[in-house]
Amino acid sequence: MQRIMSLDIGDKRIGIAVSDPLGITAQGLQTYTRTGDLDKDTQYIVELADKFRPVKLLFGMPRNMDGSYGFQSEKVRAFAEAVLKKWNGEHDYYDERLTTVAAERVLNQAELSWKKQRKVIDKVAASVILQDYLENVRNKEKSGGK
Repeated sequence: MQRIMSLDIGDKRIGIAVSDPLGITAQGLQTYTRTGDLDKDTQYIVELADKFRPVKLLFGMPRNMDGSYGFQSEKVRAFAEAVLKKWNGEHDYYDERLTTVAAERVLNQAELSWKKQRKVIDKVAASVILQDYLENVRNKEKSGGK
């Protein structure tokens, strides 16, 4: 496995995380504040991907608790498709249910103020999505792909 970049796409911000070059651990990279201009936002993501050179972009896909897709997942898919028009590489979508809750738990344990949490929550959520994905891939490889 090689480097993967994870995106937690929201209406106002995008959390971004990358794996180490071996694809073992996820590190939060940044929280990007969207401009409202789809072309500028997607270009920023592509330029960041060009800098870190991941083999795959991983898009956190919001799902309802029953597993169905809702309105927010349509927005994420549309943003991902706009990015993929500019970026030629592998991509995947990953269920992001409860990742923000997990990120909040991590930040609460770090005893960060709400104001500080708000600045990093999306980056941490992207890290949680990516770390979960990496662990699931490793577990599948260990079990022979089952």
